[in-house]
Amino acid sequence: MLPTRRHMMLLGTLALSCAPVGAAFADPSSQHPPLAPTRDVTVDYTVQPQGSPTPIPVKVAFSGDGNLLRIDGNGGKSITILDRQNQLVTLVSTMQKIYMQFSPRSGLRNPFLLSMSMHYTPAGTATVAGLACNKWAISTDHGSAQACVTDDGVILSESGVDADGAQGQLTAQTVQYGPVPSSQFQPPSGYEQIKPHSGGAGAGAPGAGNGPVTGAAPGAVPPQ
Repeated sequence: MLPTRRHMMLLGTLALSCAPVGAAFADPSSQHPPLAPTRDVTVDYTVQPQGSPTPIPVKVAFSGDGNLLRIDGNGGKSITILDRQNQLVTLVSTMQKIYMQFSPRSGLRNPFLLSMSMHYTPAGTATVAGLACNKWAISTDHGSAQACVTDDGVILSESGVDADGAQGQLTAQTVQYGPVPSSQFQPPSGYEQIKPHSGGAGAGAPGAGNGPVTGAAPGAVPPQ
C-alpha cells in the first residue's frame, strides 16, 4: 500500500529541517562568512531542537557549487534532495522505495540559510570536528545566534535563533572532503514516483501553502 500524502510530508520533515544549505558565495572582502561550501563535502551532524531530549544524527552532502544538497535522516529511512538551480525538492522513502518531487510555489529556500540579510560580527576562532573555523555572532530580526564556519564555507557548529525565531543547535561530528557522485542528488533507480496532489506547484508537499519551503516544524535547528 502506498503511503498517504501525510506520510510523505512527515518523512521529509526531519531531513529538511536538519541541514544547513548555502545560498551563494560570499565576497571575501566583506564581513561575513562564505554562504556555501566551495567544494564537495559530506558532514555528519548532530542536531538538537529546543526541547528535544537528545541530539538527532543527520548526514548532509553538499555539491561544490552550492546548488545541490542531500540530507539523509531518520536512520536512513528518508532522504531529502534540494536542487536550488532548478527549484526542485525531492523527498524519498527508502523503506517504501518511493519518492515525490515538487517545486515550491514561493521559491525554494531554507530558514536556516546563511543570508546577506543577517548581520555578522567576527567572534574569534575555534576547532570543531578537528577543523579550524571562524566564529561569527549573528543577529536577526528574531534574535541572535552563533556559528563557526570554515574558510571554505562548511558550518561546523551553530546555536541560537533561526530566521523564524526558533531555537536549536547543531554540531559537526565528522567532515569528509571528496567528490560526491551526481547520482547522490537524484532519486534512486527503480523507485516509484508519487505525484503531489493537484492545486498548484508544491501543493500537498511540505511547506506548500505556507510560503517558501522550510520543511520543518519550528525549532528544528538554528539559523544560517
